[in-house]
Amino acid sequence: MVTRHRPRVWLALLAALLMCLGLGSTTTAYGRPDDTAAPAAAEQVLTWTAGDDITKYGSAPETAVAGKATIVFENSEATGNTTGMPHTLTFDVSDPEYNNDVPLNILANPNDDQGGKHSAEVTLSPGTYRYHCTIPGHTSMTGVLVVTDGGGGDDTTAPETSAKAEGQTNADGAFVGSASVTLAATDDGSGVDRIEYALDDAGYTPYTAPVVVDQVGEHTLKYKATDKAGNAAEEKSLSFTVVAPPTDDTTPPETSATVTGEKDDSGAYLGMATVTVSASDTGSGVNSVEYALGADGAWQPYTAPVMVHEPGAHTVRFRAADKAGNQAAEKSVDFTVVEPPAQDTTPPSVSLAVAGDKNSDGAYINGARLTLTATDDDSGVDKVEYSLDGGPYLAYGEPVVVDRVGAHSVAYRASDKAGNASEAQTFLFAVASGGGVPAPDCAEYDERSTVFVGTVDTGVPNRVTENRCRINELIEDEKEWTSQALFLKHVKKVTDQLLKQGAIDQREYKKINKAAKQSGIGKPGQTEGYRKIMDGTQESFAKWEQVGGGKFALNPDGSITSSTDVDGMGMLWFPQRKYGDFSLKLQWRDDAPGTGNANGGVFVRFPWVHDNPEEPNPEWVAIKFGHEIQVLDKPDGDMYKTGSVYGFDRVGLAGAGVTQKGTWNDYEVKVVDQHFSIYRNGVLINEFDNTGGQVFEPPRGDDPGTDGRRFASGYVGLQVHSTSDVISYRDIRIKEL
Repeated sequence: MVTRHRPRVWLALLAALLMCLGLGSTTTAYGRPDDTAAPAAAEQVLTWTAGDDITKYGSAPETAVAGKATIVFENSEATGNTTGMPHTLTFDVSDPEYNNDVPLNILANPNDDQGGKHSAEVTLSPGTYRYHCTIPGHTSMTGVLVVTDGGGGDDTTAPETSAKAEGQTNADGAFVGSASVTLAATDDGSGVDRIEYALDDAGYTPYTAPVVVDQVGEHTLKYKATDKAGNAAEEKSLSFTVVAPPTDDTTPPETSATVTGEKDDSGAYLGMATVTVSASDTGSGVNSVEYALGADGAWQPYTAPVMVHEPGAHTVRFRAADKAGNQAAEKSVDFTVVEPPAQDTTPPSVSLAVAGDKNSDGAYINGARLTLTATDDDSGVDKVEYSLDGGPYLAYGEPVVVDRVGAHSVAYRASDKAGNASEAQTFLFAVASGGGVPAPDCAEYDERSTVFVGTVDTGVPNRVTENRCRINELIEDEKEWTSQALFLKHVKKVTDQLLKQGAIDQREYKKINKAAKQSGIGKPGQTEGYRKIMDGTQESFAKWEQVGGGKFALNPDGSITSSTDVDGMGMLWFPQRKYGDFSLKLQWRDDAPGTGNANGGVFVRFPWVHDNPEEPNPEWVAIKFGHEIQVLDKPDGDMYKTGSVYGFDRVGLAGAGVTQKGTWNDYEVKVVDQHFSIYRNGVLINEFDNTGGQVFEPPRGDDPGTDGRRFASGYVGLQVHSTSDVISYRDIRIKEL
């Protein structure tokens, strides 16, 4: 908020503003060491690679020697990434079972400014490091790095390993229904550090409990172990067969496939088509699903949606078999992929002209008039925006007059119709009193383009009135009103005066007073200062926006539920206002079908979603630049449970507590500075200080925070994880602290 100051102190304010804006300072990108720092010489180079697979890294070292090391992480076309999918290489520093002295967090994708290849200098200690990918959906990308002290000690003998398969068998020795494989390892020297296994063609994963295999067919389970001195046992394997229990099932599975992607006017897919295959069987159950590309392509196991990039006509065949051996008839889908049209990739040019009389110090006397001009020779200018004194970006329509005494900044930018956004430019200036009208005495500061009462947008222009305060600043909807009647009386008094002045007409008068009643300000439940940003009405729901995959639907009882018929990860976010320090309260309920548990989350403090040059997929802006407060009561799978700050600070189910599925939970996310407090049903389940977070290059000119960690303010949103992760929310409210 801009406040009044005496004319003599504007120069000091301007100097302070320059320091706050960080002019002349450097910023380090997420996962990228500052190029100005001279790295120490490393004794060894350890390289990880990634590609299209979201279940495992392409390659990773297993052992290292204590001391200095260069960590190299490459996720590029050269390492097999053809889709542009980002990955991270993150060392876990939250689990006491592993070393936690290397807070490494490298983000790479083939389209970044280093081509997806990054490096960092670290110092490794003897012991075991756990590494993983922090991007949601990639949680099976994990592994361990064993670091020895270099001398090897006296232990040079690898562990002894064994495997045993158990279960009901038939006369041929095959396991009926399923087999349970137990692995064991012993080491008389330094002791066993870990056991790993790989089933059939899958990659190695840590062994923690007997492996249950219920897919009908022949199987091979490979296994190995490593001791604490770094000695690795030779790989062994165990082969066995699983057959279906006796059954009278003679009906093959039901199969279907859908093709999704952006289409042109002729129905061809632009750049890529994604084929999703589904199979179900109510008898013995689905045993395998396969697909093949083209009429002569080889059959392959179907494990994830198939992405087809090559231009041309395509056929994807698919089939499935159940555990009784019934084979569904082969089906297929046909589609065409074409090259996307050449796009306008040049952002508009935007310029600022400032008019007004200046004094000898260069300050504008009594006010400055700001005029923005933008041009675009390709798709044309779509919008021009400006942000005054760090406020929200507003649509520019006519020259902006700034007449409040003090130091000011204006950031401005433009976007074209192809979605290209120019980089925000900033101009610093000061306004000095010329002995004329004093600075306006406004109760609030609100430069939004239209008049809001609470969260209700009236559509009335938020124009400057006779006392040089804007209409929003006179309504005082941020104040804690003890009753709605008192608030309505105040709004009527303000609008009566504005109508008399001619600042609003009769139609606008009615709109503002109607919005005051709809806002609910002053009603019970509002006295705590919390403002409902989703109250269960269609009008409230319409103020939110869905980006990425999936969607939410409004229910008759006022709750919202993530959809089960639109796949893909996405986010529902509230673009009306950005929040700094706040308390966000809501209720959530796990509505996942069957016996599974829903995976969801609450996103906080992420920047404006659209036209963000750092992230072409809108939903990833919240993941890469904000924080996700996890919602997940599942006992296995993802290690980040309810209350975790995803990728930074994890909470187990024992700490979060679990309620019966289908039960509403009260959830509060409280953020002050960089301190996060998460409450579930009134109980504090996690506290997190973001002291080790990475510094981001601010997208679209947003402020990354003066404390050098993440963002000091941002927007809020709700995650859609997938079709099976059905979760409901209601009664969403927020209070600025």
